[in-house]
Amino acid sequence: MATPAGLAIVACLALLSTFSWSVMISKLFQLRKMRKQTEHFLVMFRGQQNPLELFEMGNRFPFAPQAHVYRMACAEISHFLSAAMKRRDGQVTEYSLEPKVSSAQLEAVNASIDRAVGEATVRIEDKTTILATAVSGAPFIGLLGTVWGVMDTFSAVARDSGAASLQSMAPGVSSALVTTVVGLLVAIPAMFGYNFIVNRIRVMTVRLDNFASELQTVLTKRFLAETAVPPLLHDTPQQVSEPDYTAPPPADDPEDSQYQV
Repeated sequence: MATPAGLAIVACLALLSTFSWSVMISKLFQLRKMRKQTEHFLVMFRGQQNPLELFEMGNRFPFAPQAHVYRMACAEISHFLSAAMKRRDGQVTEYSLEPKVSSAQLEAVNASIDRAVGEATVRIEDKTTILATAVSGAPFIGLLGTVWGVMDTFSAVARDSGAASLQSMAPGVSSALVTTVVGLLVAIPAMFGYNFIVNRIRVMTVRLDNFASELQTVLTKRFLAETAVPPLLHDTPQQVSEPDYTAPPPADDPEDSQYQV
């Protein structure tokens, strides 16, 4: 018969198993929804002509981490573009009709992209610590119940007869080993689920970093203002005339002319 301590440990393991299974199921559905919305978002993003066109259509991909990064970047660069349009006051001062941003403003946009990538990564990895706790902690909790049960068994034998026998110790030891079995039953499914989910998360985070680099390249090519570089001297060679070393004819000296006959 299990002791009250063993029953309490089994109840804790059952609660931990419930949390781990709920996290595994919800996380798999969440990653599946993220993957589908990301694929749809990337198709629409790469098919548009203007990088801000999809942003102006509104939030249509709430579960796609790439869409979150895209919205943060577009919100930041739209602020700079609107400020640039106000400074022009309706006068076109550039060769292009589109407003541009400076390199310092583009650095701010890139910083917002990095922040959005970090936020999306935290959201992707959310609740995985529960699975890690179940994998690493459940066997030790079960082992604690087993050791506790064995200690209670020896204490009961010592109180009853003082002589240990197989018939008197077997029920207590077998009930104490139940907690170890329950701990392994909690940890083993959580381990397989954790490894599978972590692998999917790693693939998703790598694709998120690749999209961030792609977005930075697209925004740089489209909105970075190109500064005119003055041509170098050797780029426009000039014709340098050689000095004329031919001596000019001597001028008539008025003092010499008075001695001429």
